[in-house]
Amino acid sequence: MKTVNIKLSLAENVKDFVNIVSKYPYEIDLRSGRHVVDAKSILGIFSLDLSKPVTLEIYSDDCDDLLEEIKPFIV
Repeated sequence: MKTVNIKLSLAENVKDFVNIVSKYPYEIDLRSGRHVVDAKSILGIFSLDLSKPVTLEIYSDDCDDLLEEIKPFIV
């Protein structure tokens, strides 16, 4: 499992982020405090507090291609 912090400040960023992570077969969650949502769910992401960075949890150790694609969102 890999964990990184990301920032999704605009609705357009959320749409682009979901389009990227939806291409990958592994489970990916976003955590904000004690709330956890599926990172492939636009509605789930909008239920989080996006005013500060959220934690991305990728349930795979072989995910360098995904990390490269989401580099603009990583803080």
